[in-house]
Amino acid sequence: MTAQPARVVTPSDVLDLLEGDPVDVAPHLLGAVVAARDDDGAVAVRLTEVEAYRGETDPGSHAFRGRTPRNSAMFGAAGAIYVYFTYGMHHCVNIVCGPQGLSRAVLLRAGEVIRGADLARRRRPAAKTDRDLARGPARLCRALGLGRADDGARLGGPDDRVSLTLPALESGPGTAVTRSGPRTGVAGTGGDGEAYPWRFWIDGEPTVSPYRAARPHRRRHDP
Repeated sequence: MTAQPARVVTPSDVLDLLEGDPVDVAPHLLGAVVAARDDDGAVAVRLTEVEAYRGETDPGSHAFRGRTPRNSAMFGAAGAIYVYFTYGMHHCVNIVCGPQGLSRAVLLRAGEVIRGADLARRRRPAAKTDRDLARGPARLCRALGLGRADDGARLGGPDDRVSLTLPALESGPGTAVTRSGPRTGVAGTGGDGEAYPWRFWIDGEPTVSPYRAARPHRRRHDP
């Protein structure tokens, strides 16, 4: 009889947070640690920059026009990840939020590699310094070793494929200055920083990626 894979259980504190609205969830993820492990080892990244997306009510979201095979993980229960392929060469990872059936997610834009730096360097040989290992959503995803095969995976504990550890109250971004502004590269009304100031970052963090407005006539590829 073939053994069944163990069911991944999302920690209760993580699930309690992620069941909320992504705009509320996103700033609370700053300072959290996302980790991924495989046969090569484990890499952990402390998050310093994220973006919130509200699905069908958000013109900047992949799910604005409904469910597709590509974005179906966004409609799952809170605590899963949504990994998408973009520009024919990169993957980006999001954390799914809110009730099942709604398309809510937070894009992980940047962070500091705090464990597994040697493995992250092997995966990101183009990085000139360690601050660049996960400075940008595609770089972060590459440093963690995540791809489309991980789309829909559940966030579990430290021994699972992917995990999320929330910052302790005394060590989170609470004592740091958290900023918000327009989302990077979002075209049209979804890129309006007055209506959608849903990019959040820790001020002064060297791993935060530079803001870039949307390029004309380019298709939007964030969730």
